[in-house]
Amino acid sequence: MAFRTAGTGRRFGAGRTRLMLPALVGLAFLLVAFLVFTAVYTNLLWYRSVGFSEVYTTQLRAEAVLFFGSGLLMSLVVGANVVVAYRLRPAYRPLSVEQQGLERYRSVIDPRRRLVSAGLLTLLGVLTGSSVAGRWQVWLAFLNRTPFHVKDPQFHKDVSFYVFTYPFLRLVLGVVFATVILSFLAAVMVHYLYGGLRLQGPGDKASPPARAHLSVLVGLFVLLKAVAYWLDRYGLVHSERGVATGASYGDVNALLPAKTILAVIALLCAVMFFSNLLRRGMMLPGVGFTLLVLSAILLGGVYPLLIQQFQVKPDELAKERRYIERNIDFTRRAYGVKDAQVVPYGSQPEKDAGKLQDEADGLGGVRVLDPNVVGPTFEQLQRVRPFYKFPDTLDVDRYPVDGRTTDTVVALRELSGAPSGQRSWVKDRMVYTHGYGFVSAYGDQMAQGGNPAFITRDMPASSARQIQVTKPEIYFGERSPRYSVVGGKGQQELDYPDNSPDGQQSNTYEGDGGVPIDSFFHKLLYSARFQDKNLLLSGAIKKNAKILYDRSPRERVQKAAPWLTLDGDPYPAVVQGRIVWIVDGYTTSGGYPYSEETSLGQATRDTITDTRSSVARQADDHINYLRNSVKATVDAYSGAVHLYQWDTEDPILKTWMKVFPGTVDKRASIPQELEAHFRYPQDLFKVQRKILTKYHVTDPSAFYNGEGFWEVPQDPTTKGKLQPPYYQSVKMPSPFEGSTAFSLTTVFNPRDNPQLAAFMAVDSDPSSPYYGQIRILQMPRNAQPPGPGQVQNSFETDSQVKNDLFALRQGGTKTVAGNLLTIPFGGSLLYVEPMYTKASGGKEQQPYPLLGKVLVRYGNQVAAAATFEDALKQVLGGPGAPAVTGSEPGQGGRLTPQEQQAINELQKAVTDYETAQKKGDYPGMGNAWKRIKEAQEQLTAAQRTAGNQAKPKTAAASSPSPTASPPGPAGASAG
Repeated sequence: MAFRTAGTGRRFGAGRTRLMLPALVGLAFLLVAFLVFTAVYTNLLWYRSVGFSEVYTTQLRAEAVLFFGSGLLMSLVVGANVVVAYRLRPAYRPLSVEQQGLERYRSVIDPRRRLVSAGLLTLLGVLTGSSVAGRWQVWLAFLNRTPFHVKDPQFHKDVSFYVFTYPFLRLVLGVVFATVILSFLAAVMVHYLYGGLRLQGPGDKASPPARAHLSVLVGLFVLLKAVAYWLDRYGLVHSERGVATGASYGDVNALLPAKTILAVIALLCAVMFFSNLLRRGMMLPGVGFTLLVLSAILLGGVYPLLIQQFQVKPDELAKERRYIERNIDFTRRAYGVKDAQVVPYGSQPEKDAGKLQDEADGLGGVRVLDPNVVGPTFEQLQRVRPFYKFPDTLDVDRYPVDGRTTDTVVALRELSGAPSGQRSWVKDRMVYTHGYGFVSAYGDQMAQGGNPAFITRDMPASSARQIQVTKPEIYFGERSPRYSVVGGKGQQELDYPDNSPDGQQSNTYEGDGGVPIDSFFHKLLYSARFQDKNLLLSGAIKKNAKILYDRSPRERVQKAAPWLTLDGDPYPAVVQGRIVWIVDGYTTSGGYPYSEETSLGQATRDTITDTRSSVARQADDHINYLRNSVKATVDAYSGAVHLYQWDTEDPILKTWMKVFPGTVDKRASIPQELEAHFRYPQDLFKVQRKILTKYHVTDPSAFYNGEGFWEVPQDPTTKGKLQPPYYQSVKMPSPFEGSTAFSLTTVFNPRDNPQLAAFMAVDSDPSSPYYGQIRILQMPRNAQPPGPGQVQNSFETDSQVKNDLFALRQGGTKTVAGNLLTIPFGGSLLYVEPMYTKASGGKEQQPYPLLGKVLVRYGNQVAAAATFEDALKQVLGGPGAPAVTGSEPGQGGRLTPQEQQAINELQKAVTDYETAQKKGDYPGMGNAWKRIKEAQEQLTAAQRTAGNQAKPKTAAASSPSPTASPPGPAGASAG
């Protein structure tokens, strides 16, 4: 019998441990490799499914070249310097306490020197490569750069140098700088570790080889600094040191020559460091380095400061005038507002009643259906089932209805998930897979009771001849599930419940979108990607099944065109019977010379982006160039993505079309029916209006003094938020004569002043020859009309309108102010605001807004009526319209003293009735009810005496219905 000794057992256990560690490391490596492969390959499958695989492979190739190129450069250069430093180690090291302490480290590192070096250099290369690979767009744009054919006025270089070349040179310089610095640090560590550098002991603290090696590295650093100084000269076109962005007087006359001199000094200093290869001693390099530091302080800091203080400040406008002109010119070019037309308006309002009525007759439909308010109304009236959802902000579009192009408010009925209590993986992923239906309503008409007047509605969709939708299923939308499995043989995907024998209408997906998932390999990959074992194990996935993911319109377009910045509000349209999402794409840059920089996120913020979820907020990217270069579409059924060239002159778009050939279709290929639904994008408009708050001023003197600068007004209905722009049909006055055009509009206040400075509109109809033309009506500075906040206040304080709003707010009903539209009219401005009512109640009651009144103001006249037409008649004093009063209290009244007294008594009686009702005081309710009836009779008699037949209906609304039950327990409940 053989016995194993204890020592043998320990050796066996130790061997097993040594084997286990490499096995675990190997398994971890395989797991990471599998996850990386899964991410890359499933992305490739997605790109193939939309026909943009070349975009992904081009991006991967670029990232790979930058990753391995920069990583290898860093690893090889740093590694070479480590090897050189090691080979230059002294053969004999002096005996000292310092060297005795280092000997312990050398004894540990030397046996593993190559392994440690290889590991650290590999890590350094990976970190460098990962950082540089993310800049692949800079590299590809540089390789395919397109000239702007515009030269900057200082260096006379094409703008493309600053947009494409300068960022790439900075990238390369940054990588080389980092390589030299890390090489220097690595060389210092090796030299110190092996005795080439010493901190203690007599004699030289550096050996001659170490001194020469480090001198060369410092010389390289200083040489790169010379290159950086030379490049900095071109960076002055982005300077913020002057009155305006761009090279200022001080930059051109002080900093520019200083940078040139510093580049020469740095070059000479580098030569001094390189001379240490031939001679011993640090005196010459030290002198050179000291000279460089002093020159940088004196020439780069003190001298420009002196020029600024003693030449520029005493006569700043004269010195900076030409540079302000450059900034104004290039900023207006960069943001596409160079051709914005500003004309004086409002100095001579029309007073002839006949002419005003004629203009009112040609005013056309004014949109009173506010897409930012009626989302809950669409949801309550058209959701049909609780597992469908409408966005909280709807969209505005145009459709031909009954022979005329009509402004419409549109939305899609998207899926919110399987019903509560019926959740399961199969239902979530294979049954409730898509939304259903396109809903639209007239923008300028309302149905009975203040409801939207729907054009298309219900399930199945009903539309009497106007808008026909042949593919109402929405598999790709803003609220689509993270992923769905569709299209399997015999699979039933719910469209909507009905009264059929099956209890529902279903379909099986037949679109081209999606990735096949009926193979074990694909199931395994997507199970890992989504971390969902059901994708691998479920037997419900049948032959021909596909998986749909990355489904939102913005997400799909962003992946297909990663070089685009996308508008925050995609909108749906019906084109040839199919629902498509339209997404506006922008090309941006931060390198345009002399152009003022702005934050894209801040410039596009307003009430909608801050309070609604369906409109995406832009990132706080700082840009100084913006173009709406691409119109993109996403088919809501198939998910197909199309990119169309829109701005045919944009050099940045041309550059990316060379990088990714064939991905952007020419503008001529846009279907006419699709183009009819394009519109001027909101985010571009918001940025342009932000720029035009200052850059509508083109005179350098006025710009310097800040004369006439504007600001975007606060939203009068939401405290602390900016008023959003509004789409509406507008007819611009002379000299912009023309027909009524679908436009995007906004207004401006004078800076720190609540009055109105200007009205701005841009033609948003792509069929118009004036599409994209910015037109600004500037109000006279000595007689500016009221701004949005003042108009809102006039609605709330006008005696008659206040009574009308009081009537709407009875019984706990709330009012919700709609968009305050500003319309050029009669040589002045017409203000229109729909006021919605919303029943009080908790979330379980799901109250929704209905149109209560339309408020109108023209000049000092204010009115409220059930329709815009009636309110306009009142303010214009047309046939049959009552007389109107000023908008401020105390200016007179539409009401006679008898009418006002009756209304006051009616309001007090209603208040007393409600107070008694809350207390359960039935005698008090009966007394108040009697006073209500008496006040109503007095008001009717007073109105009849005044000859006003339109007001009894309005005033009567302020009390409980005359046919309500009498006071008492039952009556109180009814009231």
